[in-house]
Amino acid sequence: MQGELALAHTISLTLAVWIGGYALAASGADPVTEIDRVLQSRFDAKDFNGAVLVARNGRVIYQRGFGFANLEWRIPNDPRTKFELGSITKQFTALLVLQFVNEGKIRLQGHLSDYLPYYRKDTGGKVTVHHLLSHTSGVPNFTQAPGFLEGADSRRRYTVQDFALQRCSGDLQFEPGTRFAYSNSGYFLLGAVLEQVSGETYESLLQKRIFTPLNMKDSGYAHTETVLPNRAAGYERSAEGLRNARYYDMSIPFAAGALYSTAMDLYLWDQALYTERLLPARLRDLLFTPNLENYGYGWGILKPAEGAPYAHESIPMHGGAIFGFQSVIQRIPAHKELIVLLDNTDSPKLLDIALEIRRLLSATPALP
Repeated sequence: MQGELALAHTISLTLAVWIGGYALAASGADPVTEIDRVLQSRFDAKDFNGAVLVARNGRVIYQRGFGFANLEWRIPNDPRTKFELGSITKQFTALLVLQFVNEGKIRLQGHLSDYLPYYRKDTGGKVTVHHLLSHTSGVPNFTQAPGFLEGADSRRRYTVQDFALQRCSGDLQFEPGTRFAYSNSGYFLLGAVLEQVSGETYESLLQKRIFTPLNMKDSGYAHTETVLPNRAAGYERSAEGLRNARYYDMSIPFAAGALYSTAMDLYLWDQALYTERLLPARLRDLLFTPNLENYGYGWGILKPAEGAPYAHESIPMHGGAIFGFQSVIQRIPAHKELIVLLDNTDSPKLLDIALEIRRLLSATPALP
């Protein structure tokens, strides 16, 4: 959310040229030791405060917490700490939609007005589910509305229908399918479609269809009022230093950005995406099939340039940003590698840190 700067950087990222990797491989340096050195250095520089997990060959090789989940009580972060995910939520929403596609209850080429009877027909009759999933709908992004995030409306509680009508039903910015424009509104509307089609809440669908089957016991919808063990407090950076994050009613990010999780639960999620436990392969692979601007369904697809780590491979990834939190998940399927970075001080450095970790992994081939 918050304009999703992390995702914008993810999609348009120009990777730095990889130098020094061969020296690391030749020296026989242990990648785990080197990853820890990088993270400790970044923590010391105040670039990172959170939890990290790295896997290769499908196995966790590194996980650790840095800094504090609660600065006022000096409670440390650890791998069990729960962080708000922001727009990493979108990949879960996309998978739920594809489950309903698999069941014949939603069509990718079905129109928004086919599923939301209360939505305006002139635009809802043009926008398809595919457009919403791929950010090609033209529906204006509510987080970019002037003054919305700073004003009282971002602290109100809305019903799904009210928010869809008041904040996600503006005139289209372009003809659907002709351009890419990141839109939290589009994913909010997908959550509304899921609720309308199923007769269940988005939260209950997540629990029943994803979190419980995958044993993701430390993931859920981040209701502000819920007493949630091991929840990290969010902190925003300012010229004066860190401050408590502003309040944001969690009815607003909804299916676009309202989830929390842990690094280990996201590892369970990653591992499930190599299987057909949640979706048959023909639909699962649509998550990672690039559309305009190399965006799949809930995932940006990074293709590093020549000279960068994993040049020309496909790296599904996504960033998340919500008041006080930043997050990044990157998958390198050819090597079953995973990088998860969760930060509760809205660090702007997570993509840089992930790149450093990718350099280390690519420079030290995994053992069979």
